[in-house]
Amino acid sequence: MTSSSLQNLRVAIVGAGPAGIYAGNILTNSVVEAGGTVAIDLFESLPAPYGLIRYGVAPDHPRIKGIVNSLHEMLDAGTTRFIGNVEVGRDISIDELQERYDAVILATGAIRDAALDIPGIDLEGSYGAADFVAWFDGHPDVPTEWTLDQREVAVIGNGNVALDVARVLAKHAVDLRSTEIADNVLAGLEASAVTDVHVFGRRGPADIKFTPIELRELGEVPNVDIVVHDEDFAYLEGLVPSNNQLKVMLRILQSWRTRESTGASRRLHLHFYHSPVAVLGDGKVEAIRFERTEPTGEGSAVRGTGEFREIAVQQVYRAVGYYGTPVIDAPFDEKAGVVSNVEGRVKDAAVTGDAEAPVIAGLYATGWIKRGPVGLIGHTKSDAMETIAHLVADVAAGRLGAPTVDGDVLDVLEERDVAFTTWDGWLALDAHERELGANHLHTRERVKVVPRDEQVAISRGALVP
Repeated sequence: MTSSSLQNLRVAIVGAGPAGIYAGNILTNSVVEAGGTVAIDLFESLPAPYGLIRYGVAPDHPRIKGIVNSLHEMLDAGTTRFIGNVEVGRDISIDELQERYDAVILATGAIRDAALDIPGIDLEGSYGAADFVAWFDGHPDVPTEWTLDQREVAVIGNGNVALDVARVLAKHAVDLRSTEIADNVLAGLEASAVTDVHVFGRRGPADIKFTPIELRELGEVPNVDIVVHDEDFAYLEGLVPSNNQLKVMLRILQSWRTRESTGASRRLHLHFYHSPVAVLGDGKVEAIRFERTEPTGEGSAVRGTGEFREIAVQQVYRAVGYYGTPVIDAPFDEKAGVVSNVEGRVKDAAVTGDAEAPVIAGLYATGWIKRGPVGLIGHTKSDAMETIAHLVADVAAGRLGAPTVDGDVLDVLEERDVAFTTWDGWLALDAHERELGANHLHTRERVKVVPRDEQVAISRGALVP
């Protein structure tokens, strides 16, 4: 590779969550180290950056949201230009981006719920966890109100999203007042009628996907009792935890077996070895039917026992995973929920497994839209490194065509009356939210502005009273 091959490289990244921001930062460092120069435009469909860090992490998890500080530094360095409130595929097409950039990287992530194909899942009162998370995180594209008028609620899933949903449902609103939670969300939680939250996992306590910190925090929620069932721990006899993380989590769970009830006004029940079979009800959720499962003895696999149980609940939240967010006109594997690709090089095929499909020169993917909605932030970094390594190698090998259209893409957006936002606009919105927090009845770090039009107006300089 010669440094001249990387001179004046122009790259568009679609998606301003951690995957897109990390990809931009890694690309910048790689090109600069090789003696080249790169201009990166980071497109985001929302007016503000940070993706699931802003709109997918529970408001009572400030440590996780601390990742925003490092993402802020990357964007504030000035090497990447943030262009928000732009829907690629609607406001500007993939083809138009490819005409204007040497390469385009798709980093749209996953914001939709994976399906749970059981009878009754579409009854009134049955929801996807992603929609509820978007609501309590103040996402601008979901309704501002959420009905919490039922006492008994079920959460299906044993991952961190399920735990976040269960914790927010069980937690008393007064304990969220110090967070950045939006006022409409706080009001909704203050009116909640929920008294019992049931979390169901198909496998056992040794197969939960929580992290130790989140599990420990669950037991520290004020005025909420944790309820576990001895029958779910019978298969742990003689089990040697495979790592320290599992050892810690099992110790926490075991300690809850002997913890006395405090008579708290709310209870959070953890059920294991329960596989959902059907959601029951006459027009709306009234119960869930489960089949009791048991370990097969082969890893974490379980099998049905033939024993069925019905548990009364009036709302259901499925937290069984996310599904990728496609970009219009980009190849998408509907079954896997990812952009069709090989190690980040996007393929011209509808099926990821088609080894014969050719790659599309100059089109790449990274993050959850590349590999599926699994893994933590650390995986996102290593994932971006793989994609960027291929991009740089393709530049060096002369596999990318030069842009065929000159001019600033912002001119195109302005001609189309797209109310795009910028990094300076985000700084204005950020300052506005912090000021709202400082002046709030319950002083907090920030209060999120929820409506999209208000975010755009503040970002573009027309402050809303």
